Order: sequence, then C-alpha cells, then structure tokens
Amino acid sequence: MARNVKAPAGQSVFRPGQECPGFLSLRAGSIRVTLAGASGREVVLYRVRPGEVCLQTFSCLMDGRVYGAEGIVESDIEGEMIPAGEFHQRLEADEDFRHALMASVALRFSEYQELVEDIALTAFDARLAKTLLKLANDLGIVRASHAALAAETASGRAYVTRRLNAFAKQGFVEQRHEGIFIADRNALEQIFADAR
Repeated sequence: MARNVKAPAGQSVFRPGQECPGFLSLRAGSIRVTLAGASGREVVLYRVRPGEVCLQTFSCLMDGRVYGAEGIVESDIEGEMIPAGEFHQRLEADEDFRHALMASVALRFSEYQELVEDIALTAFDARLAKTLLKLANDLGIVRASHAALAAETASGRAYVTRRLNAFAKQGFVEQRHEGIFIADRNALEQIFADAR
C-alpha cells in the first residue's frame, strides 16, 4: 500500500547499490540525481520534480536492478511511495498512470540526449553560461559552490574557478559573499547562443 513520504533538503533518498523500495511520486520539492566516478568527480544527470520520473527508479522497477546513481533531496520533498507490486499493477491497469509515466520517461530521455550533446559537443564556456543562467535566482545570484558547478557542467572544480575568473574579468559575473552575481545576463545568453 502506498505511503506518504517527506524528507528535508540534503537527505539522500537512494545510493548506488541500493535496491529500489518502490516508485516515488512527488507532490512537492525536488531531487538531484548525480553519478560519481572513481576519481570522486560527479555529474548531475537530472532533477526529479513533481510529475517527473526518475530513470534510475524506473530501471530498478522494470529490470530488478539496483541504483547506479545517488538521489539527494534538493528542496524539501513530499510525495507518495508506491511499492513495486502496486506500481506494476497501476502500470498494467491504469491507462492514465501509464500514459503519464511514459510521457515523463520520453521527456527524461530527451534531457539525457541534451546532456550528452552538451558534454560532447558544446564548448565549456557555453555550458557554464547555460548553467549559471539556469541556477540563478530572481536576483541574479547563483548560490552554488565551484564544486557544485563542476558537477553541473561535467568538469573539474579548478577549471570552473578559472573560467569564472575569466567571466568576472569580462564583467559577466561578480563573485560575491552570497554567491555568483550575474552582472551581464545578455553576455551569458550570447555565449550560449553562439555555441548552438
């Protein structure tokens, strides 16, 4: 039987090697799914928000696999944990559930394709500009460490620091106490647009 789930920001909801307890359907919050290499470097694969599916969980439930990545609560979550047996029953009997799930899986695969294209085919400055624009709050502040930006851009922390320093010298960003301030949004948008 499905049960309600709540978890605060920072809590791990799954780790590599763990078995899947069921399908988590979010009503609020977000989960950041990351993959870490043996070197300790990590990359953000995607985020799960209400109405979206976690491909890690989907694979576990469909193939009986264990998790290969880590899911960390990014903003407090509330949702429903649907046990594996009930998930499979709903998938078979509930057309609306099945349709919504498959549409979400298709969208997630499109995001994966975009991630691969970004990493393999897009210059780093364009990836960094895109990430800064995506993570900026309404005040134009990005509250992410250089290590977190490295995970978002599939790169190393030291390289992120060098490129942010270059952006700062050009007047695109300012490194402030509260985070990275986007001083010239148009310039960052242009860097990203030129790479497309």
